[in-house]
Amino acid sequence: MLMDWKIGGVALGVVFFLAVLLVKPIGVSTQFVILDGIIGDAINNELVVKTDEGFTSSNAYLAKSNGKYAKNVANPLNYSFIFVIAMAIGAVVSGVARRETKEERQVPSLWRKNFGDSVAKRYVGAFIGGFIVIFGARLAGGCTSGHMMSGMMQTSLSGYIFTLGVFAAAIPTAMIMYKRS
Repeated sequence: MLMDWKIGGVALGVVFFLAVLLVKPIGVSTQFVILDGIIGDAINNELVVKTDEGFTSSNAYLAKSNGKYAKNVANPLNYSFIFVIAMAIGAVVSGVARRETKEERQVPSLWRKNFGDSVAKRYVGAFIGGFIVIFGARLAGGCTSGHMMSGMMQTSLSGYIFTLGVFAAAIPTAMIMYKRS
């Protein structure tokens, strides 16, 4: 059972509006950097250090913004990090609610129709695609949720330009990759 795209779009708009109104604009790609920092700090407990002024790090990226990222590594139970964890939980709940079989979750029908039913091929494709997206997001200084969704909601010119760029790249890519659909 799939949700009608109009209902899903309105629900997504309401969630983004409430987030901006009540907390702050949504953006998630930085939280992957925070997760890396948490793992790095577990391996090297000198990566993030508490000082009299707050937090800092031997990593220049974590130390920037007056140690804001280093603070989030030291105290990850903040709104943004919990939001990302909730997104993953929501994906699991959605899959269960749709009553997908394990095979449908591992290799969706659209993928199967275009690329075959190999689970390994699907996971490799998903990993490579995810890597490219997160690399691009960090290179751009933010992700689609931050630049496109929150940016457009705040009538940011850069949000509109980013959105045009996303669709200019995504539509031809989808047409090439899924030409047999």
